[in-house]
Amino acid sequence: MYEPKHVRPISTRHFAHRMLAHFCVSQAMVLAALMLGMTGFHTLESLPWLDSFLETSMLLGGMGPIHTPVTETGKLFAGCYALLCGLLFIVVAGLIIAPVVHRILHRLHWDDTTE
Repeated sequence: MYEPKHVRPISTRHFAHRMLAHFCVSQAMVLAALMLGMTGFHTLESLPWLDSFLETSMLLGGMGPIHTPVTETGKLFAGCYALLCGLLFIVVAGLIIAPVVHRILHRLHWDDTTE
């Protein structure tokens, strides 16, 4: 996916494009998780859409649940969704940080005398 260490590091413009692409992918993942959570809380717990949004965004943001689930399927969904949110946080952080870490390591290991 990225250039190997024997190739010159990409320009700042291309790096900014790479960062934007990683940011857009991570935001699409967050949006998909938000829609999944809102749909789940709306259908399984019969929460209104606005309350479903609040519940989902609080879980995605790491703040914790607002409403206590009432149904067994709602409790199961809330638990699985909370686990998904924790994993999603790690994945999104990795997606955002990966190009920066690669660029730093690439600059440290690239030998400009080879070209």
